[in-house]
Amino acid sequence: MPRLYRAKFGRDIFKDLSKLEKAYKERGSEEGSAMEIEDLEIFENVAYIMAFHADPTIPKTIDEWLEEFDMFSIYEVLPEILELWGTNLITDVEAKKNQRKAAGK
Repeated sequence: MPRLYRAKFGRDIFKDLSKLEKAYKERGSEEGSAMEIEDLEIFENVAYIMAFHADPTIPKTIDEWLEEFDMFSIYEVLPEILELWGTNLITDVEAKKNQRKAAGK
């Protein structure tokens, strides 16, 4: 996913998700608080790449993909995206630890 994200958007998904998570925590999960435009764009980009990674048959452009949705609250979806990403990072760290242990034998 990080490679797809960089190829599609020319950005680092790790930095972007860190920024997005920080913005979400600073503003709280209240719908009345406004996210910055850049944060909303990062949210859309990350959501698109996750969806594309899971199903490469979705539209090839983010705009076409976003048009498929009705209005929804970012505050309902963003926590799930952050949780999925956190789970992904934990899995990667555990795999690397196991590889190091196997190489050390």
